[in-house]
Amino acid sequence: MTSTYEGFTADERAAMRDHAKELKTAARRGSKADKAEEARRDVLAKIAEMEEPDRILAERVHAVITASAPELAPKLWYGMPAYARDGKLVCHFQPAAKFKTRYATLGFSDQARLDEGAMWPAAFALTEMTAEVEERIGALVKQAVS
Repeated sequence: MTSTYEGFTADERAAMRDHAKELKTAARRGSKADKAEEARRDVLAKIAEMEEPDRILAERVHAVITASAPELAPKLWYGMPAYARDGKLVCHFQPAAKFKTRYATLGFSDQARLDEGAMWPAAFALTEMTAEVEERIGALVKQAVS
């Protein structure tokens, strides 16, 4: 069976357009404090637009991350809620609806200090938010910024 490359999917192209828009918007903003506050509002607005169950998961993920690592700055990244330190992405929430996957994910970048031996997870599937899941996310985020 042979397959041919057909380029990016419509969802991937939409994510790239989101990212370009985010960069343009950030460049037009005023002071550093204004940029941070507007980025926070953008993340909350993006979460509010999500359908359930993604919205419920994103709200809890946002609350846990901001409580566990207040030094992380919320921002949009390819149209998804993300959290950065010194302008560098540490983690992000990808709703299941974004790329029509069966579960949402919490992903970590190479800036996250999750190193454990020669191999470690950098993304976690999220299907529901329990106290145990919230505790695990909080611990991962604290480790990521340690």
